[in-house]
Amino acid sequence: RLAAVKSLVNYARRIGRCSFTLADLKNDRVEKYRDTTGIPAEQFKTIVAQVELNTLRGKRDYAILRLLWENALRRGEISQLNVGDFELESRCLWVLGKGKEDKERITITPKTLQAIQDWLQERGEILSANKPLFITLDPRTYGQRLMPNAIYVRVRKLAEKAGISKIISPHRIRHSSITNALDKTNGDVRSVQKLSRHKNLNTLMIYDDNRRNVQGDISQLLSEDF
Repeated sequence: RLAAVKSLVNYARRIGRCSFTLADLKNDRVEKYRDTTGIPAEQFKTIVAQVELNTLRGKRDYAILRLLWENALRRGEISQLNVGDFELESRCLWVLGKGKEDKERITITPKTLQAIQDWLQERGEILSANKPLFITLDPRTYGQRLMPNAIYVRVRKLAEKAGISKIISPHRIRHSSITNALDKTNGDVRSVQKLSRHKNLNTLMIYDDNRRNVQGDISQLLSEDF
């Protein structure tokens, strides 16, 4: 609506019907509320506890869950990983981020490193660099790349098995990871930006505001007026 009014005023100026302009008037976007709070670490532990670590599927799922939590990776980023993107000695992964053209280096923890090693060793096959890091285990599609939707379904099933009432998805775990990182760093958004890899710091500020429930605090202050 504002853009239409500005266009009308510009036209009126061109034909000499008005002498002012609205060119300097900014269009402020109204941001919808985004639930970025996720779940606490204790609830995530109950999801991890559902994984059967003595099985091939369990070793795969465990490695994926660690990447979702410790590195706040997106399911699409995990799906695209190849064996060659995993560097054992430098303890890193090369990840093709959302909207990126080049892969970026992500440091992983020793626990996640071990989880990926256990998964690859259990596969018991010759792994070339261009093979997918995470594969399907269904007999009909065995060895194919584990697609983002399959990761989503697996996370949902584990969460439901853990009795989590909130709908849990890989992206919800990413929310949880970022929110917990902000808690542990006392809101150090600059540092946590290295984890979340958000281009715009304002996006991360939404996480911090939701974490601290700024709106709720202000409402509480106003409620004390009467």
